[in-house]
Amino acid sequence: MEDLRVTDEVVIPATDLQWTAVRSGGPGGQNVNKVATKVDLRFDLEGTTALTEAAKQRLRVRAAARLDGEGRLVITSQAGRSQADNLEDARTKLAALIEAALRPPKRRRATRPTAASKRKRVELKRQLADKKEGRRKVRSAGD
Repeated sequence: MEDLRVTDEVVIPATDLQWTAVRSGGPGGQNVNKVATKVDLRFDLEGTTALTEAAKQRLRVRAAARLDGEGRLVITSQAGRSQADNLEDARTKLAALIEAALRPPKRRRATRPTAASKRKRVELKRQLADKKEGRRKVRSAGD
């Protein structure tokens, strides 16, 4: 397997990638029973030196569900009918995931609530208070 080029600056060495082929589920007739076309691609996230620590952390957060117990990122593909297509698809998915993690998140610009949203909030609070007040026991003047 060759190195995975994510961007011009970031290349994941082939030594950080492992893949296995297993039988795929779903339709496909006898081909499904005979050929191992589903591909599991594993990327050694903890051991790689191709990514910065900040990018690794963003990738851990973004793809937490895809991490196995040893800190490897697992990408699965079974869209195609051939092993080669699925391997290429898994490599593309991994590259897209890493590329997204390389970009730092945009900082949130603080904004103030509009006058209309303030009025709406106060009006909704008033309606809720009136509704709750209607649920209270009625007390007569002589109590």
